[in-house]
Amino acid sequence: MFELIVNILLFIFLGFTFFTHVLEAPVPVKVQKNPYALQPDVWPKAIIILLLICLAINIVQIIRRNRGKQDFTFSAFAKSIPVFLKSKMFLGMLILAGASFVLETLGFMLTAILVLFFYGLLLGEKNILRLLIASVLITLLLYIIFSGFLSVNLPRGTVGFLRNFALSLESLIGGIKGIF
Repeated sequence: MFELIVNILLFIFLGFTFFTHVLEAPVPVKVQKNPYALQPDVWPKAIIILLLICLAINIVQIIRRNRGKQDFTFSAFAKSIPVFLKSKMFLGMLILAGASFVLETLGFMLTAILVLFFYGLLLGEKNILRLLIASVLITLLLYIIFSGFLSVNLPRGTVGFLRNFALSLESLIGGIKGIF
């Protein structure tokens, strides 16, 4: 029952997002004038439509697979809520929700390091030093790929020294990119 409820909520959320945010996304004038430019709303629309189709198929499959089972009731679902709130999945969701709140303030670099570090702890990594080094290296790799090669502007943060670090890293990546 939990899986069905989550799928229905995701379907509603994605439908709401599609009709309220994606379709109303402003298109820059420069992009509007270029007939060959891919509009900025194309990929989000396509991804959301594919997700909606997959969720609808999944909802139908869940209902067919579990019809008539005793644990497919709202009372069984209510009893499973405390177990879910103690699960690693829920803690992982809290980590990502917390990251979404601090991303603009702390910037991508520190937020990604913290997310990777706490996920590693959640998954059971005992060696803190190895976890910290891996978190930093993975974050740097992601930053180089997205900021350097794909030219995606990642949040720099509003905290002074974090913003300055992100800007200096961007200029370093830009200099390296200019060499090649």
